[in-house]
Amino acid sequence: MATTATICSSHAAAEQACRRQYPPSVWGDFFLTHEPCTQEELLSMQVKAQAMKEEVRRIVLAAAATASDQLSVKLDLVDALQRLGVDYHYRKEIDDLLRAVYDDKQQVEAASADDLYVTSLRFYLLRKHGYTVSSDVFVKFRDEQGNISSDDVGTLIALYDAAHMRVRGEGILDNIIAFNRCRLKALMKTDLEPALAEEVRTTLEASRFRRVQRVEARRFISVYEEKVTRDNTILEFAKLDYNLVQVVYCKDLKELTLWWKDLQSRVDLTFSRDRIVETFFWMKPMIYEPYYSHSRIMLTKLAVSFALLDDMYDNYITTDESNIFTAALEMWDEKAAEQIPEYLRPLYTNFIRNTDKVVAELKLQNNQHAEVALHMAKSFHAEVTWRDEHYVPANLDEHLQISERSVTAMQLLVLAFLFMGDDVTTREVIDWALTYPKLIKALTAMARILNDIRSHEREQGTDHMASTVQTCMKQYGVTIEEAIEKLNVMVENAWIDMVQECLDQKCPMVLLEKAVSFARSLDFYYKSEDLFTRPSNLKPTLTS
Repeated sequence: MATTATICSSHAAAEQACRRQYPPSVWGDFFLTHEPCTQEELLSMQVKAQAMKEEVRRIVLAAAATASDQLSVKLDLVDALQRLGVDYHYRKEIDDLLRAVYDDKQQVEAASADDLYVTSLRFYLLRKHGYTVSSDVFVKFRDEQGNISSDDVGTLIALYDAAHMRVRGEGILDNIIAFNRCRLKALMKTDLEPALAEEVRTTLEASRFRRVQRVEARRFISVYEEKVTRDNTILEFAKLDYNLVQVVYCKDLKELTLWWKDLQSRVDLTFSRDRIVETFFWMKPMIYEPYYSHSRIMLTKLAVSFALLDDMYDNYITTDESNIFTAALEMWDEKAAEQIPEYLRPLYTNFIRNTDKVVAELKLQNNQHAEVALHMAKSFHAEVTWRDEHYVPANLDEHLQISERSVTAMQLLVLAFLFMGDDVTTREVIDWALTYPKLIKALTAMARILNDIRSHEREQGTDHMASTVQTCMKQYGVTIEEAIEKLNVMVENAWIDMVQECLDQKCPMVLLEKAVSFARSLDFYYKSEDLFTRPSNLKPTLTS
């Protein structure tokens, strides 16, 4: 086994120890030995699930064939399948059903004329699937004060979720959110049934559109089980499917853990965050379907590699070393390792080899755009100069012009597109993504700002690049709290822009959904704390 000098300790003589110490992994070798079920149990579940999948398909087709006056039944079924996490089995059937709902406007409007719940759920599902539906459908529900609400908690939640599918300029939806957020908060102080209280709490934490699908599936299975209107066939299939997919994820993590341990044996990574499991969980929503196992693994490896470089730039090397390392990356040649400090060479060569291996595997799959993966890796850089010169940009536009492009969200999203295959990701899609369109600008701004909000306080004790929090404080002359409030508005606007992009559909909807899924991951990881850097509070979610 090759050995290298311990980076942090050997480099300390010239540069001091690592600027920042991270908590250790909470997983260790767990996934090397973890077996969620026996082989016999797995085979039994697979056989049963296959039969039940077709039973559920018949339920979906039967619902689609019913009359328009059964609109509520159709919409509830689609919503349940999505929230239970089994909708990926029935994409065509769901698309056909919603297309019929959208096209049958007159009968549908008659069926939902005075039903705010049905109107809200229809609006939510159609916009979620890229259909342009006017927010004027809510005008008729205004009360004498001009507000739109309901005394029924289920309807109130559906309305609130629907309003979060807003785009810019939709004042009616802005007002629905503002007014009903207050109502939902007030409800939390009343004597609600525990199940309803939990639904309200979850809704206030994140609207339906913004929840990570697999997390929501695990939560909603328990919710659905308590519903009087549940379909037991769908419930049982959802449980089986969830457990089967978890088995696939555990196998993915075993392979990734072996890869990570091998990398640790060749490269000293004591300066970095040991977050292989957390990175997998972060990437998984973009390619969550069980049959994309190999793509998930490749994407996670590249994401880990980017994170290692991020920690190296941010936590360890000097500006001069950064310039040398970045110049070597641009050459993309293992021989260039001779130009960089000796203690950085193992990291450099392994980064190149890992990326080249992914590119080679894409080529073996006859992927016509494999070289784009190489371009994404070479475009990585960090703002070390800002850190060393203690420079604070004059405004957020200046900050984001550079920093949002180095947060790697764009690179990882484009790589996720690549791993979908040539039949989905055409050359035109790649070219569109590389123009840095509004969708990707929204995603990268969200990634940069959410990360900065959660890491700002922690980083004050070390040398660090000026964050968007500091820049906002400087630009507007405000306190930390006021700056964070302004930045949260920018995050909300990013979500609004992503909804608009999904409606504009400048690339296939299946790819737009990957961007939304990535945004959901960001929201989940940074909702109340930085769960990537300090993952102890994430473990219960990952093990459920």
